[in-house]
Amino acid sequence: MQNFEYCTPTRLIFGKGVVERLPDVMKPLGKKVLLAYGSGSIKKLGLYDKVKNLMKDFEIIELANIQPNPKYDPSVLEGVRLCKEHQVEVILAVGGGSVLDCTKAIAAGAKYDGDPWDLISYKVKAQAALPIVDILTLSATGSEFDSGGVISRTETNDKIGYLDPLLYPVCSILDPTYTFSVSKKQTAAGCADAMNHVMEQYFVEDSTLLNDGFCEAELKSLMVNTRACLENPEDYRARAEMMLCCTYGCNRILSLGNSPSGWPCHGIEHALSAYYDITHGEGLAIITPRWMKHILNERTVDRFVKYGVNVFGIDSTLGKFEIAERAIDETYRFFESIGIPMHLREVGIDDSRIDEMAHHIAINEGLEQAYAPLTEKDIKEILLASL
Repeated sequence: MQNFEYCTPTRLIFGKGVVERLPDVMKPLGKKVLLAYGSGSIKKLGLYDKVKNLMKDFEIIELANIQPNPKYDPSVLEGVRLCKEHQVEVILAVGGGSVLDCTKAIAAGAKYDGDPWDLISYKVKAQAALPIVDILTLSATGSEFDSGGVISRTETNDKIGYLDPLLYPVCSILDPTYTFSVSKKQTAAGCADAMNHVMEQYFVEDSTLLNDGFCEAELKSLMVNTRACLENPEDYRARAEMMLCCTYGCNRILSLGNSPSGWPCHGIEHALSAYYDITHGEGLAIITPRWMKHILNERTVDRFVKYGVNVFGIDSTLGKFEIAERAIDETYRFFESIGIPMHLREVGIDDSRIDEMAHHIAINEGLEQAYAPLTEKDIKEILLASL
């Protein structure tokens, strides 16, 4: 077991009707609030009006239209400008992971005098950040319970995971009923995102029985409950368990004491959605089984055997490579069964920029240090296999 240091300061308030507690959560944090949200789904839900009513005693400044794969320009820059201009004291993010990711960059940028990209790109370490509270409307990223987010800079095709312990939300308000209206496409993509978060922590050199058990249970729960959500979008129990799985998926609880993985599938997918702005979870689902096939060898096969037997119930008496190959096929079939397009061409990506993306990934993502080291040649082969 590896040494580690761990702290999660985020308070979770989970269940039906818990948004009513918002004013009491916000009062200690300040009166001037940046309300950040996406393209308008919270208005269709009635959540926008509810939040505005609950916050009637606060001064609200709004930042709307935060897009999936949140953009440095305009969203982060505009949010920082608003916070500084209005002397905002606390940020309220209402929406999915993209909204919350964006507000994390804003929270740090609002307390920094220079270009906020200095912080996102790790040129400068943040010394302070505004507090963040969130109301989640989409289960996927786990950003509600971790200290980072992913920001895209369109003009340079950069998509960077920005982590800083100052960026944990103070409180996350999680009511699964606000995910009832999430589309089948986004429900499936959210599942794929969360499953890959788990897999990135599972496929490592050194792990524990405890962490393996957590990860295997998470994967099985996500598959069962996503199918239930797709069959009945208002199945509260399924939506609630899926939400909790996603919340656990990315805040390191599943990997304490494990050796690092390098998060190779995320490293590859970040380029896909930076270059083509595709849905992150769909990109991960496409890449993951191809990455698995590419790294399967004598060194990694035992890990795939454990995955296949404990997650998919594959017969443990079969040969090791047969179990591993079946496990990879089952992974592919599950993603396909929940409606995810499983080829890059289906999401608008052809082979015209494969070399460029492979080089970008190799230079920027450090995947030669991953659980199964990947060179630029390896990355290109995985991308070509995913077409």
